[in-house]
Amino acid sequence: MRGPEAERYDAADMARAVETLRSGGIVLYPTDTVWGIGCDATNPEAVRRIYELKQRSDAKSMLVLVGSEGELQRTVENIPDAAWMLIEAAVNPLTIIYDHPVGLATELLADDGSVGVRITSELFSRTLCQRLRRPIVSTSANISGRKTPATFAEISPEIIDGVDYVVSYRRDDTRRARPSNIIKVSDSDIVKVIR
Repeated sequence: MRGPEAERYDAADMARAVETLRSGGIVLYPTDTVWGIGCDATNPEAVRRIYELKQRSDAKSMLVLVGSEGELQRTVENIPDAAWMLIEAAVNPLTIIYDHPVGLATELLADDGSVGVRITSELFSRTLCQRLRRPIVSTSANISGRKTPATFAEISPEIIDGVDYVVSYRRDDTRRARPSNIIKVSDSDIVKVIR
């Protein structure tokens, strides 16, 4: 996990991002890994717009972010003990695939009904989840099949122009971010490393 950010985000920037999500829009925003394209994860129409923007097959699931353990418990019906142990031990951002999500747009789910969820530790994305009071889609800011941008400067104009709001916070951050680790934990505590 990254340490606390040196600067605070702009309150107006946060307010515009939250309002965009509440009104069914999609945003481009910083996360605890790479920049993400996001929407309210309970809004099927907004989720479909992200698939269209990324030119991604809707057979491929997308992960969601939550801002706290409490929000995770509202998003997943059953959190296995093995998942809690992995969350507590994680040093780097960790996405866990759970068997039984609750209330999410069905377009986000894998064929077996599972979904990847990550508790974000990054200031802006964590606060965004908490203010929206819903999970937020987080998928890399690239056209499907193209290289994942490691910084904001690497994001294509096609993506920037395709969202409803681009967050200002951390655009000049040049640290080269990487995607999270991904582990699937079944309800029966079977653990499988995906990435």
